[in-house]
Amino acid sequence: MPVHDDHHDHDHENHEHDHGHDHEHDEHGHGHSHGHGHSHAPASFGRAFAVGITLNTIFVIVEVVYGLLSHSLALVADAGHNLSDVLGLVLAWGATILAKRAATERHTYGFQRSSVLAALGNAIVLLVSVGAIAWEALQRLRTPDPVGAQTIIWVALLGIAINAGTALMFMSGRKGDLNVRGAFVHMAADALISAGVVVAGIVIAFTGWFWLDPLVSLILAAIIIYGTWDLLRESINLSLDAVPEGIDPAAVSEYLRTLPQVADAHHLHIWGLSTTEVALTVHLVVTERSASDTLLREINLTLRERFRIGHATIQIESPGAHDCETPDCK
Repeated sequence: MPVHDDHHDHDHENHEHDHGHDHEHDEHGHGHSHGHGHSHAPASFGRAFAVGITLNTIFVIVEVVYGLLSHSLALVADAGHNLSDVLGLVLAWGATILAKRAATERHTYGFQRSSVLAALGNAIVLLVSVGAIAWEALQRLRTPDPVGAQTIIWVALLGIAINAGTALMFMSGRKGDLNVRGAFVHMAADALISAGVVVAGIVIAFTGWFWLDPLVSLILAAIIIYGTWDLLRESINLSLDAVPEGIDPAAVSEYLRTLPQVADAHHLHIWGLSTTEVALTVHLVVTERSASDTLLREINLTLRERFRIGHATIQIESPGAHDCETPDCK
């Protein structure tokens, strides 16, 4: 029987198999594990998304109203930035809902990949909105406009309370889900911006240095871009089927190759199904076909518990049944 060489070995993708199910058939045994073995997968953050979206929508309206009343372009510009955050939260929340939808005949992995697209979109939206703030700040440095300092201070204090509180709701899941991290970065960045605006407003109230407002905005924009870079890089890598952060492919390969019954391992692929789920496919050349069922169970258990890989497809081969000719055969 010819060896399958599909990049993701999609013949294992039907999620109607029981989680953690292993089986063999025909000449080549295929062990399938669909257990959700990501030990750091966060709990549902639906309530956090709902509260964050509601509070930030209200805050956007408040900023626009008081920005116009105080002739503060900074507040109006920040309202636009917060509106982009609301859209980012809606995008991330929608992705988490889609990710829970059952697999179909056409979408055999379900819609888990939407969480990766949402994380990438979130990073891009954040960088674009911060870029807009930086551009506006540069314009205001050239021609500083008088602003209502007291109004800016009170509105910014409200922004700190709303954004910091929302960020705290996402803090526990920021390491387990790229979308939750994106929401946390969004809200923490907004709280930081509001804190900087408060400081600038206080100084302006006492000194009349209107140029301080855009200067602080530029400094905060640089800090936010620095903090967002990892989110952008990781979401791009997941979109390109790179090995997710925190998983050492060399260690996985070494583990498989050093198993007593395994003579060789090739066509090893590890990629993210979503921002929390990891998949693997590999071809193993075994010396004892009779022990392959036990071997598959052992491998799947280790992949889940040690490497946090919950979706594994393992093709069992006999020595000499495979010719390693393709570039990715290692």
